[in-house]
Amino acid sequence: MFRRALISVLQEYATEFRAVLLVGPRQSGKTTLVQKTFPDKPYVSLENPDERLLAERDPRAFLGRFPGGAILDEVQRVPELFSYLQEILDKKNQDGLFILTGSNNILLQENITQTLAGRLGILDLYPLSFRETTATGKDYTLNELIFKGSYPEVYHKNRKPELWYNAYIRTYVERDVRQIKNIENTSLFIKFLKICAGRTGQQINITDISNACGIDLKTVQSWLSVLEQTYIIRLLQPYYNNFNKRILKTPKLYFVDTGLVCSLLGIRKIEELDLSHFRGALVENYIIMECVKNNANQNARRTFYYWRDNKGVEVDLIIDSGTSFLPVEIKSAETFSNDFTKNLLKIKNYSGVKEAVIVYEGKMEFETSDGIKVLNRVSFLKTF
Repeated sequence: MFRRALISVLQEYATEFRAVLLVGPRQSGKTTLVQKTFPDKPYVSLENPDERLLAERDPRAFLGRFPGGAILDEVQRVPELFSYLQEILDKKNQDGLFILTGSNNILLQENITQTLAGRLGILDLYPLSFRETTATGKDYTLNELIFKGSYPEVYHKNRKPELWYNAYIRTYVERDVRQIKNIENTSLFIKFLKICAGRTGQQINITDISNACGIDLKTVQSWLSVLEQTYIIRLLQPYYNNFNKRILKTPKLYFVDTGLVCSLLGIRKIEELDLSHFRGALVENYIIMECVKNNANQNARRTFYYWRDNKGVEVDLIIDSGTSFLPVEIKSAETFSNDFTKNLLKIKNYSGVKEAVIVYEGKMEFETSDGIKVLNRVSFLKTF
């Protein structure tokens, strides 16, 4: 059993807010975490048809069963509950009364902004981070981590990723997507997912995806929004400060989990990764999402971007802490090359920033004469 890094933040939120909402991808471990953190609270899953029917027909009676609060799992299934929760939270004025979980950020946001604003603390739980995965003392190669992905069940029960992710995709489309959009042609949506997977780490080209999938531009934009709000993809926005240089303003496409990307790309064995022309993009995707996970687990306030000007000068990742930013270049190579520093030196020159980092697979760690830190991927992920 993995100890989740978010547990201390979750406990803190329960002392600061009348209710706490834990949001994240399906199967990311939300239920296990809240039950372990709040073992004395009654647990109700609104995926259960009987419980959901009662909550829909008589929300007041449903909530009245829990005078001391409860854990309500997959609460987006019954949005009618939010108005009644507001009444209870205002009346009792007790912190940590209800702990809610959900895997559909669209439906949750629509209802929360109207009813529970100011009463609810919201946290994101992503699948396992590198720190959580390796805390047990077991080491994994980078290819293993990319191929296996980071969903807890794959590790807990030693699932075969090539089978587990295929089932995950079908369940996601049938349950989560259809709850948001009335998509009748699920095979077309899965084709859309695969086309997106083939563009991992690239700037989004709506027209290109539209032509490849055979759907109109508005549908592409709508479906991308669904993927983002249900924690399947992560859009990395370009850095807003142009340093007096023209920059491109199109976001880049990444997936929350690389194991899912491998499944969508048809990669069935770990050994296939070394021969895949997608490996560089997958390494970049993996490192960026690990930074996102660590940020969420620490409840930090960092924001992530990439930077690229109209001449093709690009930096993979910009970590903005609010008062400063750190440019990061991500390389899948095991051997350092002076070429790795080229774009970092340009952005340092444009911006005047003092620090920059190269993350690679090599064992040697050092600082170049230009002030660029060269770090091994493991070292970077354990210290960031």
